[in-house]
Amino acid sequence: MNIRPIKTEADYQISLEEIDRLFDAVPNTPEGDQLEVLTTLVETYEDKYYPIPLPDPIEAIKYYMESRGLSYSDMETYIGSQSCVFEILNRRRALSIEMIRRLHSGLGIPAEVLIQPYQDRQAA
Repeated sequence: MNIRPIKTEADYQISLEEIDRLFDAVPNTPEGDQLEVLTTLVETYEDKYYPIPLPDPIEAIKYYMESRGLSYSDMETYIGSQSCVFEILNRRRALSIEMIRRLHSGLGIPAEVLIQPYQDRQAA
């Protein structure tokens, strides 16, 4: 395959087929190098034409809680009192910058997810 920029959906599909063919290529071989270049091109194309939106901040917090088996009381460290945790997770109160910092540093939730605007019940 002649490697060139991916400019169309047809180019994208051809590149995906070629990646599938080269999938088991050994690194540091001509085929492995071709696979590496193709995957970089495909990632760039997908970032441009198939962007994945960031999740809602509250849904992200709930996901992190569920995936780590955290309870409302576990969240007090990051958010505040139990009533504050309840208000945040039920969208009755907005996250503060300090809460965002603690959630980011303590749980590893990306700051760019937490700082997004979101619908709370007061605004609804």
